[in-house]
Amino acid sequence: MRFIETDVAGVILVEPELHTDERGAFARLHCPEEFAAAGHRFAPVQTSLSRNTRLRTLRGMHYQPAPHAETKLVRVVRGRIFDVALDLRRDSPTCGRWAAAELSADNLRALLIPEGVAHGFLTLEPDTDVLYQISPAYSPGHEAGVRWDDPAFAITWPARPEVISARDAGYPDYTA
Repeated sequence: MRFIETDVAGVILVEPELHTDERGAFARLHCPEEFAAAGHRFAPVQTSLSRNTRLRTLRGMHYQPAPHAETKLVRVVRGRIFDVALDLRRDSPTCGRWAAAELSADNLRALLIPEGVAHGFLTLEPDTDVLYQISPAYSPGHEAGVRWDDPAFAITWPARPEVISARDAGYPDYTA
């Protein structure tokens, strides 16, 4: 696997090494030892799936504050998304900055999103499935979020969402 740093501290784009032959292809998508050797300790305890039937569905920007903060490895198993990680860690040199990557079932890339970093995505194709590996496990009742179009962050989305929950659209303006 290749681990590529982004403009946000600790947010890593993970590219698998694809081994191909006449049968097709094989790639290792997660190995705790390989992640640790690259300086990114991550051993997921929960795997979740987000199924999105419509083009331009936006989910986010979500996070769980400490002591329930999560690290996530996000990848697409069907379709394509514009995936965004937004640094909300007050002690981070990149606090308030965001990084984005296109993740798809074809490119097999994943985004490793550390604790304290909000996550969201916009589907670029209908019928898109997003797989989350999470550690520690999700803790109900401790969700938090910031609005996808909050001017404090000026995230440059590739299109306006056509489908978004009332909760995600209604987060108030961010205040530090």
